[in-house]
Amino acid sequence: MKEVILSLLTGAVVGFLFTLFRLPIPAPPALAGIAGIVGVYLGMKIFEWISIFWK
Repeated sequence: MKEVILSLLTGAVVGFLFTLFRLPIPAPPALAGIAGIVGVYLGMKIFEWISIFWK
């Protein structure tokens, strides 16, 4: 849980600073970004599931 809170806090600080200095946010559009994160997570889980057969 500590990692989640630190990640959220870091993201908020980065978002604040980028907006303060009028820089483009270093993330894809909201829905595409969330879909990408979910895709990476699912890919990891699928690999873990398939790798059981390789041992």
